[in-house]
Amino acid sequence: MEIIKLRHPYQPAEIPTDDVVLVLGFFDGVHRGHQEVINTGKKIAQEKHLKLAVMTFNQHPAVVFQQIQSKPIQYLSTLKQKEERMKKLGVDLLYEVAFTSSFASLAPQAFVDQYIVGLHAKVAVSGFDYNFGKDQTADAEHLPEYAQERFEVVMVAKKTEEHEDEKISSSRIRRLLSEGRLEEANHLLGYIYETSGTVIHGEARGRLLGYPTANIQVPEDMKLPKEGVYVNQIKVGDRWYPAMGSIGHNDTFGKNRMLTVEINILDFNQEIYGEKVKVRWYHMLRGQVAFESAEDLIKQLKLDEQATRDYFDRL
Repeated sequence: MEIIKLRHPYQPAEIPTDDVVLVLGFFDGVHRGHQEVINTGKKIAQEKHLKLAVMTFNQHPAVVFQQIQSKPIQYLSTLKQKEERMKKLGVDLLYEVAFTSSFASLAPQAFVDQYIVGLHAKVAVSGFDYNFGKDQTADAEHLPEYAQERFEVVMVAKKTEEHEDEKISSSRIRRLLSEGRLEEANHLLGYIYETSGTVIHGEARGRLLGYPTANIQVPEDMKLPKEGVYVNQIKVGDRWYPAMGSIGHNDTFGKNRMLTVEINILDFNQEIYGEKVKVRWYHMLRGQVAFESAEDLIKQLKLDEQATRDYFDRL
């Protein structure tokens, strides 16, 4: 897969000359709804013997318009994770457009002329709720008017679960993560939710309790599940290890502590400070509790460990 990063205004020489089927969307999380849109484009590309291209943005459009006091955007996937998932889906060309104020100011017709026709699209594919152009005032339904018969337009219908009306969406998945409903979130994603980060030094309190943890520094704009204790896997190097994780403030040891992500790797005894790791989030075991004593916490950790081992035995 070729990745092409564009900043507005781009130079025509930056664009490969091949005709393509171009799939449009931001695709945060690349969930099952997004996969439906991309796979629709892939099928058309195969039928027409064209390359499959996807155009996405380097950051959420809301970042350009948000105010200082606004709630920060929390992503389901980093740009790197998005690239990895696009590659797995068989994308040939991935356009990553820098979503800046100058790009955002493009009128709908200018957007179509420069970023659909200009990218040599013979077919443009999008979800039913795709918006584009200045202030995102134009939508997928009206895209054929802007196309002016220069390319075919395919709009993919809303993707829902059986017996449900609510669409599969990134905002819905964020809500499920906030509620600790991991199985439901993972089902809508079509894979196990994953975060990445760097192992940093913590207070080493877990080691004193008999449960040493890897403290993971996660990007601030990455969506974390609800505070609690979880069944996890962690990837160190090229290998995935079973683990149990905690998101919380360690309230047992005092109030007003900073939020931490700590992963206890089962049957593992290596120093991994500075390692770049990935963490999968399978199942929420329980919420966070401020225990009366360290001894009470250790008792609960033993139960959590057994529940984690039982979970993977069932898998």
